[in-house]
Amino acid sequence: MMRMMPNLDPKAIKKMMDRMGIKSEEVDAQRVVIEGRDSDIVIEEPQILRIDAQGSISFQISGAVSERQKLQEKAEISEDDIRMVVEQSGIDDSAAARAALEATNGNIAEAILRLKSG
Repeated sequence: MMRMMPNLDPKAIKKMMDRMGIKSEEVDAQRVVIEGRDSDIVIEEPQILRIDAQGSISFQISGAVSERQKLQEKAEISEDDIRMVVEQSGIDDSAAARAALEATNGNIAEAILRLKSG
């Protein structure tokens, strides 16, 4: 069961954990994906141990780790969005408003703040 701790007797560790009220079990999975904002961490052929210690559940994961970058989807920018940014930022340049919206992936509030701060 406890393949993740080399040179230790898995049965002895299990007994010790049971005495301390810590329950553990292996989780069968093919892949673990941790989704981040800009990238994902992918763990292939994972060895997963679910640990329940006094109602608090945690997981210990090991395996072949890789990272993959997420592709940024471009937000669709409408003329209404550009008009709103122009009006709220106090600038009179729709090209600058569009550029600010593109730079903030369509976030109107962030584009306005960006233009106001110069």
